[in-house]
Amino acid sequence: MKLFARLFVLLIVSSTLIAEDAVSLSDRKKVLDINRAVAKAGQDYASGKLEECADEIRSATQLINMVAEQSPSLMDQLQPAIKRIEKARELLESKGIVIEPIADRENVTDADPSMASNRRAKSSKRPAKRPEKPTGPEVFMTDDPLSFTKVVAPILANRCGQCHVAGAKGGFQMLSYAGLMKGPPEGVVIMPGDNIGSRLIETIETGDMPRGSGEVPATELATLKAWVAAGAKFDGADPNAPLVSSASVSNQPSPAMSVTRASGNETVSFAKDIAGLLVNNCSGCHIDAMQIRGGLRMDNFAGLLRGGDSGSVIEPGKGSDSLFVKKLRGLEGDRMPAGGRPALAEKDIQLIAKWIDEGATFDGSSETQSLPVMHQLAWASSASPEEVASKRADLAKEAWALANGSGKQINEAKSDEFLVLGTGSQATLDLVSTIVQRQLKVVDSVMPAKGDGTYYRGRATVFVFPRRYDYSEFAKMVEQRSIPTGWTSHWSYDGINAYVAVVVGENDDEATIESRLLAPLTSLAVATQGSDLPRWLAEGVGVVTAMRKAKLSRDDRRKIEMETQQAVMSAENAKQFLEGKMSPEQSDRVGAAIATTLLDRTQRKKYDQLLRQLSENAPFDVAFTQAFGVTVEGYVEAWFQYARK
Repeated sequence: MKLFARLFVLLIVSSTLIAEDAVSLSDRKKVLDINRAVAKAGQDYASGKLEECADEIRSATQLINMVAEQSPSLMDQLQPAIKRIEKARELLESKGIVIEPIADRENVTDADPSMASNRRAKSSKRPAKRPEKPTGPEVFMTDDPLSFTKVVAPILANRCGQCHVAGAKGGFQMLSYAGLMKGPPEGVVIMPGDNIGSRLIETIETGDMPRGSGEVPATELATLKAWVAAGAKFDGADPNAPLVSSASVSNQPSPAMSVTRASGNETVSFAKDIAGLLVNNCSGCHIDAMQIRGGLRMDNFAGLLRGGDSGSVIEPGKGSDSLFVKKLRGLEGDRMPAGGRPALAEKDIQLIAKWIDEGATFDGSSETQSLPVMHQLAWASSASPEEVASKRADLAKEAWALANGSGKQINEAKSDEFLVLGTGSQATLDLVSTIVQRQLKVVDSVMPAKGDGTYYRGRATVFVFPRRYDYSEFAKMVEQRSIPTGWTSHWSYDGINAYVAVVVGENDDEATIESRLLAPLTSLAVATQGSDLPRWLAEGVGVVTAMRKAKLSRDDRRKIEMETQQAVMSAENAKQFLEGKMSPEQSDRVGAAIATTLLDRTQRKKYDQLLRQLSENAPFDVAFTQAFGVTVEGYVEAWFQYARK
């Protein structure tokens, strides 16, 4: 599979963007549809899905033939896509799959007369060898044209900063190189050495990102692709350094203090007591800010410890002497918060000083986790199911206001565990409400109700869409992402908001609706068990539960086994899977396979013990080790070794 990916990178190296003002909106859509089809073909080929790849190439070919007849002026601008399709045909024909060539034209662009002969010739050539170094226009102005800190980081900050640096649209925030490489909960967006498999490149190339009126110039896209193709390497001193200041501080970073984990004896909690104060009083200048004040970025705990232009602002054990506390009290320079904001109450300042006096320890899940998310998680941990349900209902209404572009009336159905919302008929929503409540019996077999008597720590939302188009638009508008073409449902959990999104037509029968809902409902129940529970486990348990209920045919099982084996062989090691560096589809397949072993009769008692440990708020890694007698890394590594035999 790695060979497939390397060969197919040839299809993406020479892509270009087309300026919006160069063509009409209708013609631009045709170009985007062609580019999307070719990009999807590359993903399918890299994953070993040759027939699906061939279908996408055939679709792109038909679209180009249509453009040649209806909008011939576009053909010159489509030459990069045409070249990629011709190369794809050669690769597929080497695998025994024959695809009709693009219809010949009498007037081939003078810019590339070789295209005519290429189309007339039989595709008997071997695929070209992958270049030793990524090709692309020489647009770089620094000593290292692929420097992350000097070249790539400024591009990302300028083009993606508003949504994914200052904000976290779609659950994705790249505050640093480490955050960029980690990606959103669904999986990585950068696959080092593989442009085809890198979601970041695909969304820019197809025009899906940036949203709004923004665009990434072709020269900058070429730079990003060359950097990814060269291994997406980091050349700074600290991968957790803020992205927006990487260029200016990469060679001489402010030394960051080491993080001291909380012992449990502290009287002040950073996650529960301090994070909320910072979010409520420092946002706009030091948190979620495009232009940070004084070089102090506090989007996460690591940034707070790193300090700003004046150096460290925290001196563990010396609350009153710390610059941070002095600024809050107005004892040194301008009082903070600035900009006319009211001063913090003295009791709040004393709380911060007390936290510093106790060592400025950290009790969150990760020092790179955004403070707004940490604050939400801390609130949720002490909120009642009723309070959580009310908060989720408000978030659901906000989501619909954003996604319901048609302005259709929103109906709802409510049960003990679910709030069902949609623009379909009331009868359809009532049916979905009945089905999801009924499916809790199956969910309970692998994820019993929690200690508070609920399955989702409060009523979960089920968004129901009458058409797949509406479902896709919801993902784009609310989650700021595109979803795979084969999806009809998915789940999401960010520590507070918990929902399932599903396509349900007015004529869908109960069996169809049940098949779309069981896996995400189960996964969501598992995910809400703990804030640090890995997505692969929740997704895997949900998929396995649905597969057992569906009683798949032999052919379906063989297909899943083949896809799982391909995913295993594509990973260099178990660490790549655990760190979320596989594609979402491959990670889900591996996660489901591992979950199958955890739910096996020989392991079921250990799995149940894991759930009990999690219900007592034990960290996932600790709970897993106590239940299975081996670390998560050890278990997954052993499974990978077994699967590769």
